[in-house]
Amino acid sequence: MPGTAHIPLQFINLWVTLLIIWLIANNTLEFNTLIVGVVVSAVIAVAFSSFSRVYSVIRWSPKVIFYYLIYLTVFFIELVKANINVMALVFSPRININPGIIKIKTRLKSPIGRLALANTITLTPGTLVVDMDNDFLYVHCINIHSTDQTRATEEISGRFEKLLRVIYG
Repeated sequence: MPGTAHIPLQFINLWVTLLIIWLIANNTLEFNTLIVGVVVSAVIAVAFSSFSRVYSVIRWSPKVIFYYLIYLTVFFIELVKANINVMALVFSPRININPGIIKIKTRLKSPIGRLALANTITLTPGTLVVDMDNDFLYVHCINIHSTDQTRATEEISGRFEKLLRVIYG
């Protein structure tokens, strides 16, 4: 099976990711809940680690964790700003929007980095990644500000991509 040399790393990265999701979802560090989370996450990680090659590119280091925290902060700020913008459009007596699909270029090379970028853009209200093709993402925007590809790329993905490049390479 291709990529079997990275199965221990894939297992650890998948297990840690699932355990973090478990802890957030349960919102407690109670001993019994923690043990169940460790076991359930491990069983799922064992079952799927040989199929999840994207997790082998995650490199855990203090620098990556620091940049991930910065990324989450930037994402939260952009999420709030986008929600306010969409709310203003919804409550506006006259809707003055210019919807459309923009082709943006990404410099991210890892599949999980591109996935994270696409999900980040999609989770931000007013934008939706509708397709990915090599280095390009096709993004539907509720209000297009620029049709210039370089400027649109910077407006939509620039602040996220810089941080994701450090996290995922």
